[in-house]
Amino acid sequence: MPQIEPLTIRQLREKAMRLPASPGVYLMKNRQGTIIYVGKAKALKNRVSQYFGSHTNHGVKVIRMVEHVADFDYILTDSEFEALVLECSLIKQYAPKYNILLKDDKGYSYIRVSNDGWPMISAVLQKADDGATYIGPYTSHFTVSNSVDEARRIYRLPSCGKTFPRDIGKSRPCLNYFIKQCSAPCAGKIGEQEYRETVEQALRFLRGGTGDALRDLQSRMEEAAENLEFEKAARIRDRIQALRRAADKQKVYSAAVEEQDVFAIVAEKEKCCLNVLRFSDGRLRESEFFILDTPENMAECRTELVRSFYSMNRQVPPRISLDGEMEDAELMGRWLSEKAGRKVTIAVPQRGAQMQLVELCRKNAAEKLMQSSGRATRQATALRELAQLLGLRDIPEYIESYDISHTAGSDNVAGMVVFQDGMPLKSAYRRFAIKDFAGQDDYASMAEVLRRRFTHYLEDKDSSAGFGRLPDLILLDGGQGQVHAVQPVLAALGIDVPLFGMVKDDHHRTRAIAANGGEIALTSRRAAFTLVSQIQEEVHRYAITYHRQKHRKAGLSSTLTEIEGVGPARAKALLKHFKTLSAIRAASLDALCAVPGMPKSVAQAVYDALHEDKAQ
Repeated sequence: MPQIEPLTIRQLREKAMRLPASPGVYLMKNRQGTIIYVGKAKALKNRVSQYFGSHTNHGVKVIRMVEHVADFDYILTDSEFEALVLECSLIKQYAPKYNILLKDDKGYSYIRVSNDGWPMISAVLQKADDGATYIGPYTSHFTVSNSVDEARRIYRLPSCGKTFPRDIGKSRPCLNYFIKQCSAPCAGKIGEQEYRETVEQALRFLRGGTGDALRDLQSRMEEAAENLEFEKAARIRDRIQALRRAADKQKVYSAAVEEQDVFAIVAEKEKCCLNVLRFSDGRLRESEFFILDTPENMAECRTELVRSFYSMNRQVPPRISLDGEMEDAELMGRWLSEKAGRKVTIAVPQRGAQMQLVELCRKNAAEKLMQSSGRATRQATALRELAQLLGLRDIPEYIESYDISHTAGSDNVAGMVVFQDGMPLKSAYRRFAIKDFAGQDDYASMAEVLRRRFTHYLEDKDSSAGFGRLPDLILLDGGQGQVHAVQPVLAALGIDVPLFGMVKDDHHRTRAIAANGGEIALTSRRAAFTLVSQIQEEVHRYAITYHRQKHRKAGLSSTLTEIEGVGPARAKALLKHFKTLSAIRAASLDALCAVPGMPKSVAQAVYDALHEDKAQ
């Protein structure tokens, strides 16, 4: 493709301003003439000109795309719906770099049964010319893999890599035998004939489902009992119970709507995960994940994801449930209905069983995103729950928490602790001695501490470390009073960070989150409750430890200042040099004289005063 002469931003804007205010599709091109973005518009002039105006309203992705635009083309349509249909076709044709494109890596899956005396069952993605028997193909590897795993557990078939009869008698049974998930052919616990019969039963289960397998096992158990083969009957009884448990487990992942897809997106700062749960016959049949760059507009992102997902020749169900609003929902519903040949409903559930399915989908997306980023499950779950609970756009990876500690207004201090990725980051902890006033005023103390902390941020923000880093969330130890005291401080400094309080009950335990105008209960979110409780306990411990140290030093200092010639400065110098009163008492006269600013006469007075009790 020949290169094109790039237009300047000014020329691109002038060209955009000459476009008609009509529906259509626009195609952004780079210097090589490659289409890098395809979009639709209800009014081409308004939409395209926005790209080449001020960048203040654009996100990073759009700015990066515009930097590579050398020219653009457009195609007029009779309606916005026709523009949507054409946009989908062109995106599929050109696969532009800056459109959201879901990689269609789906293939067919098979159940493989090895052809030997001790057949093994496994799930595979391709058939091989190896003499084995292959059952399939199936379109969902998720379903095949889960079904094979379930059959192995129910019928106690080995899932290890051992080969029989070669490895029989060479080792002791593994843990699966003792938890009744393997019949241990490796240790000779089952004969070849019985093993082959068990494999046949497992294959009947895989081909016919739970109902047929239960009926077959029931008749076999009754036959074994009549023949007085009670051990065999007991083993079959255990399989029947395992099958019923598997059926009960499937009911948990069932839906009242026979056929539907459920979409949910969980986003962090840089990456997000889309999870799609696909239901047919009222049962969960498939779960698909896609890791993408975090979008700047979630409603627009959902539209692009749904369009991309069903552009990959996937069957469109009668109902699609989303975890939030999507852009152009009416147009997308019409496009999907025409694609499916029947009406397709797009819904955003707010309550009931459908909402529970959306939450299940979101939980799976969060788990997958956590695995891809390498974070621990417990911390990731807690942070995700906390973000949902507080209505945060992003998961709060860097949390700062503050608490005030004093004794009746004396030795007034504050502590700041930091939790990064749900874990304490002790190198970032900071201590504050209240300076602006004396006495007891927790609200004024909290306001002073936050003012000093974020004043340091404005001075050091280029460093992006220590006080130069902006937190994702601020938690204050206290209720709405502390929140209201700090809000004006942050507003005056231009700091836009989510701010909440941590409320305790009468037993000094975490009870709720104080928000602007009310409280948010924590009891329904166990992981978030545990994390907030940990943060509140840690910041309280850190603040009160600092207060006790300062209070103890103040007491030691007052003891020293009672000695003639020792004022606050010399008392401080002594404590800095010797650390404790016991060390000062144990010091020799020469050691006391070695303290900076300590005359021999004063050192003698200190020595005499601290040894007076011993002399008496």
